[in-house]
Amino acid sequence: MLEVKELFAGYNGADVICNINFTAQGGESLCVLGPNGCGKSTLLKSIARVIDYRGAVLMDGEDISAMPRKELAKKIALLNQSASVYFPYTVYETVSMGRYAYSQGFLKSLSASDMEIIENILKKLDIWDIRERMIDELSGGTLQRVFLARTLAQTPDLILLDEPANHLDLKHQIELLNFLKAWVKESNKTLISVFHDLNLARLFSDTAIVLHNGTIAANGKVDEVLNGEILNGVYGIDIRAFMKESLEKWR
Repeated sequence: MLEVKELFAGYNGADVICNINFTAQGGESLCVLGPNGCGKSTLLKSIARVIDYRGAVLMDGEDISAMPRKELAKKIALLNQSASVYFPYTVYETVSMGRYAYSQGFLKSLSASDMEIIENILKKLDIWDIRERMIDELSGGTLQRVFLARTLAQTPDLILLDEPANHLDLKHQIELLNFLKAWVKESNKTLISVFHDLNLARLFSDTAIVLHNGTIAANGKVDEVLNGEILNGVYGIDIRAFMKESLEKWR
């Protein structure tokens, strides 16, 4: 479904990621790992065409660089970790924005199908009962679920999430990631998520990419990647020893 070829991208003329190559299939949850500043967010922004890049990003063999913005929004959706509240819309209105690519105008002409999609997502993310509340009144965790609902409402083939569990308590982290994993499998979509928490990455991902200094240090099945010695060099600590020591505290 997704193919990334020889991707370079950065800011102000300086590359942050260099020569990135990988593929991701329908029904696959892929996590992007690595220390701060290694290029994880830059990679997602490049794939979503939010920033300029060199190389190729292909969806089902079609280069996204030639797609009109509305068509691209039907294929790829990105949720940044820094999503902000700019206007005090209701929860329902905010999630409805995810259907913009399918409508004739902003918050206009929602079809019966649009409304069914919105209602279903609001209920699955447990925010249906607060659909009339203003989003500037919500806690950070609830707001994160609203923005995720808006992203899912686009019904794209590929969803890019930068720290999807950001601001959520442990219960809602687990519920959200279980929902996303099931959604990917049931709908044959592709999910690429940036994680800092290696335990969450291992529990909820099928495959993993580890970035180090803007390049891919490891790529493969998540268990194989996280068991590899490469992580020690990337993170600068003995990951397995640290995890085992942490686990002992719970016994």
